[in-house]
Amino acid sequence: MREKLDAFILCKMWLGGWRMNIHEYQGKEILKQYGVVVPNGKVAFTVSEAVEAAKELDTNVYVVKAQIHAGGRGKAGGVKIAKNLDEVRTYAQEILGKVLVTHQTGPEGKEVKRLLIEEGCDIQKEYYVGLVVDRNTNRVVMMASEEGGTEIEEVAEKTPEKIFKEVIDPAVGLLPFQARKLAFSINIPSKLVNKAVKFMMGLYQAFVDKDCSIAEINPLVVTGDGNVMALDAKLNFDSNALYRHQDVMKLRDLDEEDPKEIEASNYDLNYIALGGNIGCMVNGAGLAMATMDIIKFYGGEPANFLDVGGGATAEKVTAAFKLILSDENVKGIFINIFGGIMKCDVIAEGVVEAAKQVSLDRPLVVRLEGTNVDLGKKILNESGLNIVAAESMADGAEKIVSLVK
Repeated sequence: MREKLDAFILCKMWLGGWRMNIHEYQGKEILKQYGVVVPNGKVAFTVSEAVEAAKELDTNVYVVKAQIHAGGRGKAGGVKIAKNLDEVRTYAQEILGKVLVTHQTGPEGKEVKRLLIEEGCDIQKEYYVGLVVDRNTNRVVMMASEEGGTEIEEVAEKTPEKIFKEVIDPAVGLLPFQARKLAFSINIPSKLVNKAVKFMMGLYQAFVDKDCSIAEINPLVVTGDGNVMALDAKLNFDSNALYRHQDVMKLRDLDEEDPKEIEASNYDLNYIALGGNIGCMVNGAGLAMATMDIIKFYGGEPANFLDVGGGATAEKVTAAFKLILSDENVKGIFINIFGGIMKCDVIAEGVVEAAKQVSLDRPLVVRLEGTNVDLGKKILNESGLNIVAAESMADGAEKIVSLVK
């Protein structure tokens, strides 16, 4: 649970919104537009499409790759090497419809509904190249390592000296000498350094043009025929900028997302489902984290992260309340609001409306503090609902844990 939450908070607190993921084959199609070399391949949704896609490739070796929004597919049996069309058919039948469980999917796994059929290549060496937004420098940073094919977090932990970084000035972008420096640092063969520089420059331009939050090539490979190629590609996009990238929005695969999280995005709510039984509604990511921590301190388990934001309307609060209750594991709700921009009376109106619409039958503890707090408390007190008032965050957490137990 914590890993999933940490990934979300990295997104929410540092990037200011949820990240939209796309499939590997979609990311490669985008990168091709920027001169980044990728293997020839085609998406397939059925076994017959997989075989037909393989027929169109001029190769003796085929790669059958599961397409899900998670890493670790190879270790989970989602990547197979086929030497002929019969093996393509066999592997396609084996992988399509399979539920892959990786370190990023959680124990529930993800069902494979599409494949990438790709040409094989003569891999000489694997590397890692990635772009992220570094909040310490407020700049985009390109990272590179000769430890390709390995999780970059593992490399950072065990051999941090093998990760090289270049901080990019937004006024001038990635400069060729920076890309060249990275290429030499990770020991790209000297005769392929120019190609590696072109690769990195194209990757950076795609990152900036498409408002990415992450662009990760793992592995980047050099091949026997002298290519520098993206064997895998992971692109995530900042949701705050998607309004100007309708082409990217069309790539969204709702089958890969939690239905509740999809509903949350429709109301611009920051929500992620967790594994506990105490629903949380809070304004502000930091306060939400603190709220969940204190619930755990008193022996409870939060069922979700839900930040309604600073400018929520009563309608938005009602949607958030219903979203929490749509989780059948929720046995009680703790609402913890510190009103600044968000007004306590607006929260109260939304809670009352939602509670009446869903006929609330579970314990509800509310802690309000800040702007219009007296009016908010009055609305709750006069609602006729069975609401337990809390004087502080700790008091509220202790009460909801006790009521749920």
